[in-house]
Amino acid sequence: MQTVAVPKVALTWSLCLLRLGVGLVLGMWVLNKFVNPVGTSGMMQHFYGTPDIGQGVSYALGAVQGFIVLAFLIGSRKRVATALVFLMHLGSTLTPIANYLDPWTAPNLLFYAAWPMLAAIAALYLLRDYDTLFSMEAAPEAEAAPDSIS
Repeated sequence: MQTVAVPKVALTWSLCLLRLGVGLVLGMWVLNKFVNPVGTSGMMQHFYGTPDIGQGVSYALGAVQGFIVLAFLIGSRKRVATALVFLMHLGSTLTPIANYLDPWTAPNLLFYAAWPMLAAIAALYLLRDYDTLFSMEAAPEAEAAPDSIS
């Protein structure tokens, strides 16, 4: 196995910024379920083929997703929280397949922005032991390295 030495400060800041950026987007999706439950219901009907979910279900979904996103954001239970965030985003990335097949009709091109975010979440999952900055869970071996991760 090949290894590479990376300055610990650069790595931890990069992973923290990725986590905060992804958390910001997901946090806005959670807030939308509370601020605009009718829009959430319409989106669920359009993309997932569900019946009208109603305000209460939108709030419940927002609460569950909110707890998951909060755990992800603060670096708690990273293995589970990041995996759940990945699965949530994977579902929302794969569902609008028709939009990917017609990218030049507005606003379909915007759907492609989901892919780099999905890749960022995958990277955060794979490197979760090194994502220690402003994180509740810091891996002991990641803290032991003086200046670099190798």
